[in-house]
Amino acid sequence: MTYSLLIGGNLVAGARSLPVINPATGEAFDHAPLASRAQLDHAVAAAEHAFAGWAATPVAERKARLTAIAEAITANAAPLAELLTREQGKPLAQARRELGAMAGFFRYVTTLDLPEKRYTDADGRDLSVQRRPLGVVATIIPWNFPLMTIAFKVPFALLAGNTVLIKPSPTTPLSTLKFGEIIADLVPPGVVNIVTDDNDLGDAISSHPGIRKVSFTGSTATGRKVMASAAGTLKRLTLELGGNDAAIVLDDVDVEAVVPALFRAAFLNSGQVCLAVKRLYVQEGAYDRITSGLARLAEAAKVGDGLEEDVDFGPVQNRMQFEKLKDLLNEARGQGTILAGGRLGNGPGYFIPPTIVGDMREGCRLVDEEQFGPILPVIRFADPEEVLARSGQTDFGLGASVWSGDAARARTLAERIEAGTVWINKHADLAPHIPFGGAKQSGIGVEFGEEGLVEFTQIRVISA
Repeated sequence: MTYSLLIGGNLVAGARSLPVINPATGEAFDHAPLASRAQLDHAVAAAEHAFAGWAATPVAERKARLTAIAEAITANAAPLAELLTREQGKPLAQARRELGAMAGFFRYVTTLDLPEKRYTDADGRDLSVQRRPLGVVATIIPWNFPLMTIAFKVPFALLAGNTVLIKPSPTTPLSTLKFGEIIADLVPPGVVNIVTDDNDLGDAISSHPGIRKVSFTGSTATGRKVMASAAGTLKRLTLELGGNDAAIVLDDVDVEAVVPALFRAAFLNSGQVCLAVKRLYVQEGAYDRITSGLARLAEAAKVGDGLEEDVDFGPVQNRMQFEKLKDLLNEARGQGTILAGGRLGNGPGYFIPPTIVGDMREGCRLVDEEQFGPILPVIRFADPEEVLARSGQTDFGLGASVWSGDAARARTLAERIEAGTVWINKHADLAPHIPFGGAKQSGIGVEFGEEGLVEFTQIRVISA
């Protein structure tokens, strides 16, 4: 199949091409076009040219365009989901849900508004507080949710009146390029542009003088580079970065109820979720029952090619992440106890089964670092006060959760956790109307909801 960049409303060939690997086989199944620096500049210029017209477009028409995009996503969900599974690895059922969530976010954004606020203050000033679009917004998309992350950013930016540049990950570019082909005629030329790279255009994007804002989702290390590169132009930033989310399970929980929920929260998308449970702290009274329950679920899970309908977990998305996880697993073997999983096959593909490692502690890489994969360390604790201090000794602060049969007890602990979102008796519960952002080095800015929409605007006050 032939894929094209989307620049100025036109589907154009890249300057060169890049093989795209199916992580279930470890082999290339297609090729993606790669944009040159000149094509990046052309895309930014096209977005700049389209900005004035799009910013002047009535909000009702912008919403109609977003609705049309949502309908196109739904109409093309089947081929998009299959393509997503081929390049990302997730089971086809999860890919379909990602497409459903993507369309849902576009539809949700059409319910939002940025009304002008007018009032007269006590000194007689006639004040008008407005939210104006910024200009060209660049969105840099990760490989774990290549399509859904677009929906976290692009519809909010478009509704606010901005034009957009989308850059997908080099390991999952095809579904984004296909999305561009589907929507090319649904927005005016230059309003949405898509360029791809081989990890060689990120700095040019974040430092580009024609780009007013970068919305980036990815690792904290890369987020620092984006921030440093953007400093020269003082552009606005939204950074949704890494997390090493701790789940704290108290000994008064209903074990049978929480084990499946904890398992899903840790291993969704083979653990390749920024806010997945990545450190599981379990109080002594429930430790053995929780770990044995998780181990049973892990051993029962089917791992394989995501195109097979009965597969529960696909492969890790790319070789670099696969090798990192193998190193962490091998190191953890001498530090804890493998309770389930841990067996790596000799066949093709980047497969790691859901793995539970018990008897872990802080100071081990699997606990201290964000593993971003299907390997869960479980840490035993006795005192809730002690575990609050232990679990909080990290630079990350994306999410956390507290699990207890006593809602008031859980709430008391949750109020003292430093994280962007703290869930009680659940984890990784996101919705388009709920603001989402990280604390500490897990991010800057907010996504979703009215708060996320405002992030794509510049305030303007007219005082008379």
